[in-house]
Amino acid sequence: MYQEMQIRNYSPRSIENYIAQVASVSGHFGKSPDKISISELKEYLFHKVETKDLSASSVNQTISAFKILFTDVLGREWDPAKIKRPRRPKPLPVVFSKEEVFHILDRIINRKHYCLVALAYGSGLRLGELVALKFGDIDGNRMQLRVRGGKGNKDRYTLLSGELLEKLREYYRYYRPKTFLFEGRTAGKAYSKRTVQELFKKILKESGIKKDASFHTLRHTFATHLLEQGTNIRVIQELLGHRSLRTTSVYLHVTNFDPSKIKSPLDGL
Repeated sequence: MYQEMQIRNYSPRSIENYIAQVASVSGHFGKSPDKISISELKEYLFHKVETKDLSASSVNQTISAFKILFTDVLGREWDPAKIKRPRRPKPLPVVFSKEEVFHILDRIINRKHYCLVALAYGSGLRLGELVALKFGDIDGNRMQLRVRGGKGNKDRYTLLSGELLEKLREYYRYYRPKTFLFEGRTAGKAYSKRTVQELFKKILKESGIKKDASFHTLRHTFATHLLEQGTNIRVIQELLGHRSLRTTSVYLHVTNFDPSKIKSPLDGL
């Protein structure tokens, strides 16, 4: 199964997640995955959903993993009618106001921590993309940031703040990272995602912000603020690396438009 997903160019994260889901089901029944039937898989998923041990996203991952195992590895038939995918809840994303972002950044003294948070907000990066950055991914001439192996194993370019560029250069001169732009105590090893998440929780607490926010909220805020500035939603889709425009359109529901600044199309005739 690992070889099949490698050949099909799945991202390392997807491969890890899919194999982990198959291993979990296998462990639950105490037998090899190739001995598990569709009815047993449904029984497992129902049990996990009922006990709230699996989110809708994890259920979908498990179904996708077994579809690969059954059809591409074992050569068995897969009847989608026998196992339905759950509907995912679609809560609106939490976003920060511009004043809140300023307040957060204003309270960060540490150079590395400031650059981590500012780059996530200023470029709309996922946490995994941020810690995987290398200094060579920064294009100061074109004011772009190259994101390698994003979600779906896709590369893309996103925005680079001119205000942040000099701070990144100062940070580099001070810390001299060996391989990754942001490294932990071990030279050449990327900064831990968990450490960044815990760091950001601490920053939010110190800033007095009570919103149910996470590090990923900075990415949501990037997209929302671009929309409020009048950036075309298709451009935002490309900057975020979304496969579907439908995913990006969720930010339309949280964007704060001022009706007084919007002109009727009649006035342009």
